[in-house]
Amino acid sequence: MTRAEQAEQHFEAGCNCCQAVFLAFQDLHQLPEDVSLKLTSGMGGGIARLREVCGAFTGMVLAAGILKGPENPNQAEQKAEHYAFIQSLAKEFEAFSGSLLCRDLLKLQETHSIPIPDNRDAQYYQERPCAALVYQAAAILEQHL
Repeated sequence: MTRAEQAEQHFEAGCNCCQAVFLAFQDLHQLPEDVSLKLTSGMGGGIARLREVCGAFTGMVLAAGILKGPENPNQAEQKAEHYAFIQSLAKEFEAFSGSLLCRDLLKLQETHSIPIPDNRDAQYYQERPCAALVYQAAAILEQHL
């Protein structure tokens, strides 16, 4: 099973978009699953349903950081290389999705939603592009590893 398929499966099992992508790389970053779930728990819905940066993209950035990020924050060259890498991931994701913002991807007028998650029923999955977005985010990162 590809990491993209794993990400989609995690999303369909109830994970938020960020959790779904981050967990698809679990075997590489080797954080315990409970830690991974807690670490990424606030990133769903464009950061706690604020509808800002897409959780699938955020999960990709977090996974890229733990797998390829510089360990020394004072090495400007390594930091710049990593930022360039993340920007290239962003460009690919945005080319696929049309935006990095949750509210744009979900075609919402509101900029913030109530903090109560939506019910995960059949209609939820039909109306949202999220499964395709977590799939694509994981596929993009997997291609670059």
